[in-house]
Amino acid sequence: MGEQLGLRERKKRETRQRIADRAMGLFMTRGFDNVTVAEVARVADVSVNTVFNYFKTKEDLFLDRTDVVEDLPSQVIRERRPGESVVAALRRDFLTALDERHWRIGLNEGSEVFNRLVKDSPSLVARIRELGEHQEELLARTLAEETDADPDDITPWVIAAQLCAVTRRLVAHAVRRKMADESIDKIVPDLRVQAERAFDLLERGIGDYGAR
Repeated sequence: MGEQLGLRERKKRETRQRIADRAMGLFMTRGFDNVTVAEVARVADVSVNTVFNYFKTKEDLFLDRTDVVEDLPSQVIRERRPGESVVAALRRDFLTALDERHWRIGLNEGSEVFNRLVKDSPSLVARIRELGEHQEELLARTLAEETDADPDDITPWVIAAQLCAVTRRLVAHAVRRKMADESIDKIVPDLRVQAERAFDLLERGIGDYGAR
């Protein structure tokens, strides 16, 4: 029975991946808004219903790693090292991803094509904004659980908002420069400086920044 369940789950993962891969091929060739779910189903050799069994919306079909992205900051916090603060944990994770030229920072090969597709589609822009909001909410709830915060304490929500805003801005900076055809070797050292500075600000607190 266990082997049968394992085989069934593996086939489901393979089917999901095949649908996502075929869909992305179409999206990159013709643009997100010019491709229908029916066309994706036909190319993936499945029914339209099967597509929707794996992906709730066409936007989710494009952003097939949504679950991973939304939960990532929370996962980093849950797995932080003994004595490591939440800021230090997220700093370490971001700099590691930067060194790896990870796709979630927008520095992987071909990321400029992906980001142009997003930019050209209002529904994808809206979906990514929604993804960011959900990511922030999940992080706030994780921080509240990790610190045993009172239900009326807004501190976890304030901290989550600041952490997500910094990461979002750093990624946007990288994406903008990558789309302008700057080389990764030029972007990475500067982005590291920017990241260190941003996380330093978080660690020290905003303080009197901007005071006149």
